[in-house]
Amino acid sequence: MSPTRRVFLGSVAVTLAIGPAQAQDGAASQPRVLTARKAKKRLWPEPAAESDISGFDGAAPGPLLRIRHGEELRLKLANELDAPLSLHWRGVRGPNAMDGAAPLTQKPIGKGEHFDIAMTPPDSGVFLYHSGVRAHAIEQTAQGLTGLLIVEEREPPRVDRDIACLLADWTGPEGAAPLVTTNGDTHAAPVEMAPGSRVRLRLASGSARRIMAVGFEGVKAQVAAIDGQPCDLFEPVRQTLPLAPGARFDVFFDLPGQAGAEASVVLRGMTGAAAGQPTALLRFVTKGDARPALPAIAALPPNGSLPGAIPLEKARRADLTIDGGPTPQGEARPWRINGQAATELAAKPLFSVKRGTSVSMGFINKSAIPHQMHIHGHVVRQLHLMDDGWEPYWRDAVIAPEGRTVRVAFVADNPGKWLIVSGFGTASGPVAWFEVT
Repeated sequence: MSPTRRVFLGSVAVTLAIGPAQAQDGAASQPRVLTARKAKKRLWPEPAAESDISGFDGAAPGPLLRIRHGEELRLKLANELDAPLSLHWRGVRGPNAMDGAAPLTQKPIGKGEHFDIAMTPPDSGVFLYHSGVRAHAIEQTAQGLTGLLIVEEREPPRVDRDIACLLADWTGPEGAAPLVTTNGDTHAAPVEMAPGSRVRLRLASGSARRIMAVGFEGVKAQVAAIDGQPCDLFEPVRQTLPLAPGARFDVFFDLPGQAGAEASVVLRGMTGAAAGQPTALLRFVTKGDARPALPAIAALPPNGSLPGAIPLEKARRADLTIDGGPTPQGEARPWRINGQAATELAAKPLFSVKRGTSVSMGFINKSAIPHQMHIHGHVVRQLHLMDDGWEPYWRDAVIAPEGRTVRVAFVADNPGKWLIVSGFGTASGPVAWFEVT
């Protein structure tokens, strides 16, 4: 069954970067310095004061990093913040030492210190980088410590514009509604293009907590990749995508064929905010002569390094029963996984497997809130609970609603120590880890 009929029915701000001027040259002789520091940003109009942010190179979101598949990414991460820092590369199946899961895989970077990052991402796609020190990650991400890494295909599909679009939401002054920024701004400036132009939109969420419903108006959008991995081409239900924290979608669409037409990407709603009129995140206006017709939008080539099938009959089963946390009455309880305290990292892994082992993992959520469970260093297939099939796409996180069970499967093919963490909730949410030897 297509994705339009399954998970996307049950799940329910932005920086635009276009062109090489903002790209990271992966072949540069010296690593790029990426500095985390405090800054000010105008989010709400006067008389409200400028907002305090924490940004990479003083900006929120951080710079777009763009390399070609097979190139090495080299950075020097410098910390000028008072709190410790690390950098997690969400969705990148890279080396464990570069995962940024402090203190599991590295020592946190203190104020005035730096950390050298060098890795060659194994997959093309769009990936999120953000703060990775568990005690500070939610707060630092909410203050702007996010950015995008794009690993371009060696032979990318033909488009007229490739747009990287990172959404971020902000909590405002008392009484103010949450704010979603588009391109780091609060207003969606129109993008002028020729009629019939083809757009590749790399849509991502840098939100720390909220799920956003993002829709498309005036175009027929088609999704070609989820969380950086190619999938079967499909049209979103009601032209709307549920964008959970850290999620990424590659969306292709053709603009109308006549001049003077408009199209837009809109925010139709988000969790924790009152419903209102759709807000334009990105606007397109057609101008001039129509471009020559292009062939129909096609699916991206599948990632040949991922298995076509997962042998579930040989899989190591690992269930995580999650309980604790806030009660409906507001009582706070410590998080537990399988009956054991799970607020801090355990001394031993939840399980250990040899490289190449299939894993079937269940998230049994007995708490009163949903959990977005993110698996580091791997991508997973979400399994069907009523049969032995799985969804036709890969993800690096799945949502386990309160009182429900969600099961995933993957091949543990990346050696190291890897977090399993609730990325949707509080900084003290449940956490575990597993080891691949």
